[in-house]
Amino acid sequence: MNNSLKILRIPPRIKILEAIGSIGDNRVKFLNNEEARVQSSTGEREYRVIVIKTSESEYRVYSNDNGTVYRGYIGYPIIAFLMLKGVIPIDNFVLKAMTGIPWKELNEKYKNYGIVEKIVLDRAEKMGINRNIIYDYINIVLKKLSLIKFIFDETLNK
Repeated sequence: MNNSLKILRIPPRIKILEAIGSIGDNRVKFLNNEEARVQSSTGEREYRVIVIKTSESEYRVYSNDNGTVYRGYIGYPIIAFLMLKGVIPIDNFVLKAMTGIPWKELNEKYKNYGIVEKIVLDRAEKMGINRNIIYDYINIVLKKLSLIKFIFDETLNK
């Protein structure tokens, strides 16, 4: 495989919640069928996302978010794209619960996804959304993602 191609890993669980939160916050804007821009939770960054389906179980993707580029997992902007395209399901209760969360602020303050996940789940429960609904949703999304091969292709960013 050449240097511009690598298979992306399954993301940390919290990235599923960040993805659906970005949809709830209206931060995903499609440019065409294969490309979108996703605003960061603070609005200071904009991620370029390109997703090209190559087969039923394979996609060539590009996103310039840190998780995708530097950590080698499927970043939340790609997941949000797939949710809005209907590849990954959206749960409206989870969407409501994850809207309006300051992800970057929480991630930088605690530097621990487990703590951030607990904070957002506690917040969801205060809104009347049981954390088991959210756990089930995360597991469904992770299972769906695990059935697809995502090939990070830097040449798509031209």
